Amino acid sequence: MIAHAAPESHATPGEGPSAAMPELVDPVAVARLYGEPLFALPQDLYIPPDALEVFLEAFEGPLDLLLYLIRKQNFNILDIPMAAVTRQYLAYVEEIRSRNLELAAEYLLMAAMLIEIKSRMLLPRPVTSDTEEVEDPRAELVRRLLEYERIKLAASRIDALPLLGRDVLRAQVAIEQALAPRLPDVRTADLQQAWQEILRRARLVQRHQITREELSVREHMSLVLRRLQGKRFVEFGELFDPHKGAPVLVVTFIAILELARESLIEITQAQAFAPIWVRLAYTPS
Repeated sequence: MIAHAAPESHATPGEGPSAAMPELVDPVAVARLYGEPLFALPQDLYIPPDALEVFLEAFEGPLDLLLYLIRKQNFNILDIPMAAVTRQYLAYVEEIRSRNLELAAEYLLMAAMLIEIKSRMLLPRPVTSDTEEVEDPRAELVRRLLEYERIKLAASRIDALPLLGRDVLRAQVAIEQALAPRLPDVRTADLQQAWQEILRRARLVQRHQITREELSVREHMSLVLRRLQGKRFVEFGELFDPHKGAPVLVVTFIAILELARESLIEITQAQAFAPIWVRLAYTPS
C-alpha cells in the first residue's frame, strides 16, 4: 500500500482537529458494505451464473409454445398473424438454443415450418378455376393446434379429478367383529349312544308291570316344548323320565326327533364327547 502525505492546512479559529483532517479513501477496497470498506470478495457467498437463470414459462413442446403465444395475445387461431407469431417464436427458440441445444432441436423444426408458411403466404397464389378453392397455407397448422388444444384441455380435466394418493386417501378402519361360536354338529352315533344310555338307566328302575297304554307323539312334543320354555339349554337326558318306563321314553325320543325334523328345536354339542343340549329353535323377530 502506498501512503500519500496529506498537504498542510491552516486551521481557522473555531475549527477542531477533525475538520482539518482530509477524507481518506482506500484505493484497495473493492466495495463498501454498510459504509465499511470491503477488501476482498467473500468466497463462501459465490453463486454460479447458471443459478440465476429463471424460466418464467415451461412448455411441453413446440405446439404448446405456439398455442401459448396465440392465446396470450388473443389472436384468432383461424387467422394467425404469421409475422408476429413467428418473430416471437424465433426469439424464444434463440433463447433456449443458447442454453440447451438438444432441447432447441424440435423447436427449430417448428420454426422452419412457420417460416415456410410465411413464405408461401408472401408468394402469389396460383391461378385456378373459379370453382376450385386454394387451401390456406396455415390450414394444416391450424388443424394441429386445434387438435392439440382439445387434447390439452381433456388432459387438464382428467388431471383435475380427485386422484388417490394425491388428493384423497383411502380410509382404513379395523373393526373387530365378534363371531358367534359355531357349535359342532351332533353325529348320529352320538345321539344313538345317548339314547342307549337313557335305556340303560330305564332298565335299572323298570317294573314288571304289564299294562296297555296309548301314547301320543304330538302330546309328548308339546310336553317337550313346555319343558324348554324359558330355558336357554336343557340337557338331553333331562327330557326323559326313567320312572315312566320304556314306552314313554321311546315316545319322548320320537317326539324329540320329530321336533328336530320340523326345526322347532336345536340339538347342539359344545365339543366332541361332551353332553348333548337341546333348546328351542331361534326365530328372528
